[in-house]
Amino acid sequence: MIEANRRNCKSFNVLFTCIGRRVSLLNSFRAAAKELGLSCKFFGTDVTSQSAALQLCDKSFVVKSVDHNGYIRQLLRIVRQNNVALIVPTIDLDLYDLATYREKFEKLGCRVLVSSPQVVKICQDKRKAYRFMTKNGFEIPQTLAARQVLSKRTIAFPMFLKPWDGYASKGNAIAANRKELLFYARKIPNCIVQEFVKGEEYTCDCFVDFDRKIRCVVPRKRIEVRSGEVSKGVTVKNRSIMSKTAELVEMLGAGPGIITVQLIYTKDRRIKFIEINPRVGGGLPLSIKAGADFPKWVLAAVSGVDAQIRFDGFKSRLTMLRYDAEVWVQG
Repeated sequence: MIEANRRNCKSFNVLFTCIGRRVSLLNSFRAAAKELGLSCKFFGTDVTSQSAALQLCDKSFVVKSVDHNGYIRQLLRIVRQNNVALIVPTIDLDLYDLATYREKFEKLGCRVLVSSPQVVKICQDKRKAYRFMTKNGFEIPQTLAARQVLSKRTIAFPMFLKPWDGYASKGNAIAANRKELLFYARKIPNCIVQEFVKGEEYTCDCFVDFDRKIRCVVPRKRIEVRSGEVSKGVTVKNRSIMSKTAELVEMLGAGPGIITVQLIYTKDRRIKFIEINPRVGGGLPLSIKAGADFPKWVLAAVSGVDAQIRFDGFKSRLTMLRYDAEVWVQG
């Protein structure tokens, strides 16, 4: 297992799995390592060499797809051969396998920013997440199987449809009437139906340390979303959202790492949770820029340094307006 004390560990490497387009996240970790005086190299994996962030890593690895039975073996080999002390997952697809085999990585001296397999299962099955939240007193839009809704004589439209095992907003749809509901219920695989809740949509970035303590929660109001990822957002220091989100993450037992929680804040100030993702969110750069330096806190913990973290230590009303950039590769 990992040594309990890694004091004076100034030189180690970090591996991002499925790094894809996470250039900003990579750069944030680099800046944090420099500020902490660490000698770190940053590696990335992807299924193709034509990955923007992969080009900017100190070392890149093209690996099997996450559902290949040799995927974890490849990661273990990379960790063993390259002094990797930390793995940072960036998407949902390999979370459960990383959680399941976390002890194998720890035996190699490598921490993984991933929750337990049980927590990952709850988060990745929206039916289980619904049952967990309702059982523990957290508000969530009513969630039913499509056949249950269609069997009702009267339905309060609009209704929100999505796969119970979906991610990145793939397959999401809004039905305005019974005809559309029937159409999308047949089209969307593993379809569930939720009541449509009006209000402001927030994503909260929650930092959970390696002792499973919630250290900081940053609510980001989603102004505009593209392909399931925020393209325009603003930080809002809403104390009720922050405390309620921390309560949910603690009750779930999620972490360590960055946990992303999505919710609707209604006009009458009710908080209705939508999803929990036990990984870094695509809008995390906004929280980092606002002062919640998640990469710095993570690297400090791995190196054995106690970071000074304030629960509300971030700027409110900072707005992010995203744009596309390019990475050039000479063939």
